[in-house]
Amino acid sequence: MTYRDPTEAVQPHTTRDLCLFILPLALVIILFHFWGNRSSVAMESPSLLRWIMAQWTHAGGDFSHGWIMPIISLGVIAMRRRELLAAPRRQNGYGMLLVIFCLALHWAALRAQQPRVSLVALATLLWAIPLYLYGWAFARWLLFPYGYLMLSFTSYLLVAFTFPLRLTASGLSTHILNGLGIAAIRHGTAIHSAAGGAFNFNVADPCSGLRSLAAMTALAAPFAYMTQRTALKRWTLFLLSVPLAMLANTARIVTIALVAEGFGQDKAMALYHDFSGYLVFVLATLLMIGAGATLNIDIADKIRQWKRNYTPDI
Repeated sequence: MTYRDPTEAVQPHTTRDLCLFILPLALVIILFHFWGNRSSVAMESPSLLRWIMAQWTHAGGDFSHGWIMPIISLGVIAMRRRELLAAPRRQNGYGMLLVIFCLALHWAALRAQQPRVSLVALATLLWAIPLYLYGWAFARWLLFPYGYLMLSFTSYLLVAFTFPLRLTASGLSTHILNGLGIAAIRHGTAIHSAAGGAFNFNVADPCSGLRSLAAMTALAAPFAYMTQRTALKRWTLFLLSVPLAMLANTARIVTIALVAEGFGQDKAMALYHDFSGYLVFVLATLLMIGAGATLNIDIADKIRQWKRNYTPDI
């Protein structure tokens, strides 16, 4: 008879491992599909999964990319499969407490007809189950897929910032135009030419930058995760996506005013207005890539190289 230390991590067999992982996740999907939404709004499905797909589809296009984000989460899990298979596994009691909490949260959200709260419970439950079954050493590799899934479910919170974004964009654009020598004044979210009426337009909701902000945060998260080595740099690059998106949207508004100044407002608000939306996203993406490359610079190594190259021999 051989003695085994009870504190030693046990590696389950592959078949049992797969069943333990798939079965509870399948039960979760079934639960949230058939008993996921009790909203009293007519024609809404009881499936929470169909509900969130409808939100992504009918949100004016601002979050139409949302369905891609869960697929990216699955892709990251597939990419980390070696780390997941090699991780020591041990059941974690805190994971079971989190599972119970998520189920209770979903029950309360179902009674209160709050499907958005149920989405938070769903995303957390999908991480809590592996935490309970396999422990922290396994579940920590799922933190990014879990966080990214949560982001796809909660990006709608950005809608609350639509009007502040309009005010910020119009204010910055007015300052930049005046700095360029083009007299402009702002009234609320409207920008007027103060030198002859070359342009007179309002920064409406579609021009607030919400769409580019939602798309940039969705793009910046996996980009930062893949390109940065430390958690601090990843979070820094992800948070930088917010001002970068706002800066790119401000550049769009300024260029629309410049085109209006040179060729008239009708031409500026016709073809260029629609085309510039793509330019905004390209500009923001390039700024993000540049920020990522800057964060990857090893400053200490650069200083050592500078000392070696410019320190005179004695």
